[in-house]
Amino acid sequence: MNSHQVDLLVIGGGAAGMTAALTAKRAGLNVCLCEKAPYVGGITATSGGTTWVPGTHLSDAAGVPDRVEDAQTFLQHVCQGRPGDDMRTAFLQSGPQMIAELDAHTDVKFVAATAHPDYIGNLPGEAFGGRALAPLPFEGSVLGADFDRVRPPRREFMGLGGMMVNRNELDALLNPLRSTANLKTTLKVVLPYFKSRLRFKRGTRLVMGNALVGRLYYSLLKHQVPVWFESPLRSLIVEDGKVVGAMIEREGKTVAVRATKGVVLATGGVGHNLALRQQYFPAGTPDSYAPESHNADGISAAHSIGAALDNTEHPALWFPTSYQTLPDGYRAMWPHIILDRAKPGLLAVLGDGKRFVNESNSYHDFSSAQIARSENGSLPTAYLIVDDDFIHRYGLGFIMPGGKKLAHFLRTGYLKRADNLAELAKQCGIDAYALQQTVARYNQLAAQGEDSDFHRGSSAMNRFNGDAAVQPNPCLRPLSPTGPYYALPVRPADLASSLGLACNPFGQVLNTRGEPIDGLFACGNDLASIFKGTYPGPGTTIGPGMVFGWRIAKFAAGQLKPV
Repeated sequence: MNSHQVDLLVIGGGAAGMTAALTAKRAGLNVCLCEKAPYVGGITATSGGTTWVPGTHLSDAAGVPDRVEDAQTFLQHVCQGRPGDDMRTAFLQSGPQMIAELDAHTDVKFVAATAHPDYIGNLPGEAFGGRALAPLPFEGSVLGADFDRVRPPRREFMGLGGMMVNRNELDALLNPLRSTANLKTTLKVVLPYFKSRLRFKRGTRLVMGNALVGRLYYSLLKHQVPVWFESPLRSLIVEDGKVVGAMIEREGKTVAVRATKGVVLATGGVGHNLALRQQYFPAGTPDSYAPESHNADGISAAHSIGAALDNTEHPALWFPTSYQTLPDGYRAMWPHIILDRAKPGLLAVLGDGKRFVNESNSYHDFSSAQIARSENGSLPTAYLIVDDDFIHRYGLGFIMPGGKKLAHFLRTGYLKRADNLAELAKQCGIDAYALQQTVARYNQLAAQGEDSDFHRGSSAMNRFNGDAAVQPNPCLRPLSPTGPYYALPVRPADLASSLGLACNPFGQVLNTRGEPIDGLFACGNDLASIFKGTYPGPGTTIGPGMVFGWRIAKFAAGQLKPV
């Protein structure tokens, strides 16, 4: 059997694992990162890349200064009554240091969003801007042949067969001839894309989560951190109760990797692990946004040696999802996050024809409300109801603004259309009388500009994602009194797991007695969510993932001491 020795072994190449490996190397440790897939990036690569870290110097630079003390007050209200204050305090204390260090010494660069509100509104300490950090775009061609090691986004989010587009560029690309500014933006994005395709399989201009992954990977390469691809974890090596390494499968052989400072698990959380999903996840939530390679490898290996699992009110973070199957059999998923649900002129109902949620709330809160309406182990389908003006003004899911390819999506059954609400209800199996009454009530509230039923438009986040041109409430507009009307079914899918390994503030995995397992650490989605089933703001999975990866590395290097 082959063997290898390092100071710190990191298993998993998402944002958390790469941050741990990069920080450990900069702290003087001999590091090896093992990744199961042929790519780095994990869930981060397919995400928006927003990273929630309060109190950083970047918020001051952006003119929206944020204080850690305010974020702590906010989290005390969000997580009220839930355990984990010590984990959240550690996160808040180390977050600004981590960002400052990466910014000063690596190619990982963020900018603080001046307007990206926290998700749970009307609480003391909430922020409108400054806490959500966006990765700067990254030119992936500097990676050379290693560019192919960056996990691509899901194919449904790339244009022209491989081009990434920022959210704020979408309107220009959909309407390039509407204005000179739109044309300039389009040319700025499209011309470099075609140039990059002469050398690479996809566009090399990386934005959002792909940019963050590219920047982390580039920094690992510059710091000469070895990355073993297609090298999955098989088991942990335990001697006298201490984890001293792991068995890694590499190039068809099993390699014993000894790690004097410990093993870091960052394998992506529950993902597609059927046993854990059946045991802990609500019935009717089989779909995960995680890459197929995510199968709870780290959680399962740790659990097998006595590590404790930490479950919460919600074992995952959810978003409402619509689906279409492409001609080659690929099942495309559309996450209804910000582009449509919050806009005025949309309401959501269940099969009983009644509203059940503030449609403009966060995607996690929307889907949590849907899950809460389950009966007898059956999850009800929710339907997004809109009129013709909404479809053409804002789009809906895969249908882009302007109603592009609307006939195609109707033909494939992606959504339903009818000339009146009764017929629409019949097509969807919705209670027709209740739907008509619900729309009438919604229209009445919209005309008044105040949603006394579900308080839509009452928070900064609601209003920010609405349409500022619609007043007095940017989230409310009556549906047209005449058809056609449309209905799009959505179901919850998970973007990350909250269920994970119980750990202490240094990322040490705990056993079932609450004691640290010597030599074993976890971060990212392998670590149970520090927010205990809540979703405070944009990027509250990536932020803690990176911060605890940083804390683990500092602790392993002796640079972060218990108080």
